[in-house]
Order: sequence, then C-alpha cells, then structure tokens
Amino acid sequence: MLYFDANATTPCAPEVLEAMRPYWNTSFANASSPHRAGRVAAQAVAVARRAVAECLDARPHEIIFTSGATESTNLVFWGLLLAPRTRRHIVVSAIEHKAVLESAALLEEQGFEVTRLPVTPDGVVDLNIAARVITPETALVSVQAANNEIGTIQPILHIARLAHQAGAFFHVDAVQALGKMPVSMLDWECDFASFSAHKIYGPKGIGALFVKGGPMRWPWPRPLRGGGQEGGLRPGTLNVPGIVGFGAACEILRQRPAEILENIATLRDLLENSLKKVFNNRIRIVGENVERLPNTSGLLIKDIDTDILFLRCKNVLFSNGSACNSGTIELSHVVKSVLLDASLDDRFLRFSLLENTTKSDIELLSRIIQENILYE
Repeated sequence: MLYFDANATTPCAPEVLEAMRPYWNTSFANASSPHRAGRVAAQAVAVARRAVAECLDARPHEIIFTSGATESTNLVFWGLLLAPRTRRHIVVSAIEHKAVLESAALLEEQGFEVTRLPVTPDGVVDLNIAARVITPETALVSVQAANNEIGTIQPILHIARLAHQAGAFFHVDAVQALGKMPVSMLDWECDFASFSAHKIYGPKGIGALFVKGGPMRWPWPRPLRGGGQEGGLRPGTLNVPGIVGFGAACEILRQRPAEILENIATLRDLLENSLKKVFNNRIRIVGENVERLPNTSGLLIKDIDTDILFLRCKNVLFSNGSACNSGTIELSHVVKSVLLDASLDDRFLRFSLLENTTKSDIELLSRIIQENILYE
C-alpha cells in the first residue's frame, strides 16, 4: 500500500506506542488521584508536558492538553463568546480549517462581526487587506500557520504584530505546521495556538492549546466546567496514555535530523514534475510560487474523472482535499478562495508525503496514476 495522505493523519511511531503501553493497563491510575499510583501518572503527564513545551519553544505551564486541535480552537472562540462585549470583531483567513471557520460563524450568529481575509492567487493572506481590516474594534485574529490542503505557509509573525498593534489577541492553527516547518511560540508572538498529536506520528484523540502565560493569563471566562484539571481550561480526567504518546512524538521530533524535511521536499518536487508530464497542460500546482510545506502537493486537474481514479488506485491512498471535507464532490472552500477562476471541469487532488516516503514510492505512484486516469 502506498500512503500519500499524511496531512489527514500519520501512523503512530513504534517508540510512541511503546511509551504509551504501560499507561493503558499497568500504570493506569487517574493522574488527579492523591495516592502513589496517581502520582506516577501525574509525573508521566508532567514529563510529557515538558517535552511538548520544549518542542514549541514554550513553557510547560503554557501547554493545556485537549482532545485535539478542534477542541483547542473551540475553547478560544467560546472563551471570547463569554467575554464582556467590549470588542465584537473577529478576523480569520478565508482558507482556514473548518474548526476556525465554523467557530467564527457561531460567534457571528451571536452578534459578532466576522471578516474573512482573502488570499492571493498563490494562497497567502493578503497583508495589505489585513492591515486595513484589523482595527481597534478587533477582538481576535485567527490565521493558520500552514494550509492543510495546499500547504501554503502564512506570514504569521507579521499578522501577529498587526493584531497586537490593534490590541487584539492572535490565535494560530498550527496543526499542519508542527513537524513540517520551524514552530516557535516565541518567534510567532502568538497568544494561542492549536495542535494535534496524530499529525506528528502520535496518537489520535490528544492535542494541546498553547496559552501565552498559562491558565492564569487566560483573558476570558472559562468555557468549560468540571474538576479543574488543566488550570480549569480543560477540566476532565486526563488522557494519560495519549498525553504520554504526544510527549514521545514531540521528543522524537526534536531529535529528528534536519535533512529529513529537505529530502521530503525533493520527493514532492519529483512527484510534481512527474505528474506534469502525465497530465501535460491539464494540471496546475496550487501555491507553486510561494513557500509551502515540504510534504504537500495540491493539484488542480482539468477534465479527469477523480471518482474512477480513486476506485482504480485501490492500493494508493491520497485525497481530494481535507479529510473534514470527505464526501463532497465540489471544490473545497480553500481551492475556491485561492483560484477564483476554477471551473466545474476542475478536480482537486492532494498528495501529502510521510517521512519514510521513498523515490521508488513516487515513481510507482506516478506510473499507477498514468495507467488509471480517465478523462471526462
């Protein structure tokens, strides 16, 4: 099987599975329990929290464990919803993940004004427009570090400074960035950031919310109620195995050789050049002229039957965009926002490479697609 859907999820690394194993059935105690076994679990959580924090250029108390980036993002928007209504304006980019767009839409229903920043034809936020629409009335700006469908990288620091100059908070969806580009809470100057472990060879169902300064600096009412875990921001029994797995994945990431990303980018370029030959003038590489994630290739192809292609390529796994958009036939909001001239004849394919993808995998993928394409 050839797997080219790493932006949807990655397999758990063997070291991650091994690190998690004891906390399923041996050291299984509740990390909030006061007895010895509970303290063992709590210590494992503390070790993992430090590992995640070190990976993000953050301090351990700034890491709040959640079930994943969607929950992390919702916490930020729900907190703002509950705050006194001194500022009622939110700015998000038009190509955000649905966790951001749907959260913004919810607040819009509750009386907030939402501005959706357009992007350039290369898939990057238009900074001139951002500078105009982020005002002293803006409460929150949320822009992803890198797009999950086309891989384009956004000017996070520039946008953060625009937000802070206006007195607004800045949130980053950093799900796709972690593990694929430098990630630093210090360098980004963000107030909040959302992460998921399963994008970096960790387990599903665990993620984190970075809160600058930690829970004591949380600026709004806490949207959830319960036992007070995670500084009261995410109450509930801690997912100790998942947290340990997230920490182990971050530790592996910190020790990974730097050249891995360069190798992945080389393979991505090899894939794109190969598919250009296969599809000739029918293909467009979205975001080709700007900085992109090294593993991500978003392709707009004219007049092919992608349904047939998916059916015929049984042992090759790739996607037609975000996993959250599965089941949809039309182009995603991301592609429509980037390519305003996209037509009903265009089809979108995304290939996202794992760290262990090889040149042979790329060559085999290209050959299989060439043998199975059917033009409409």
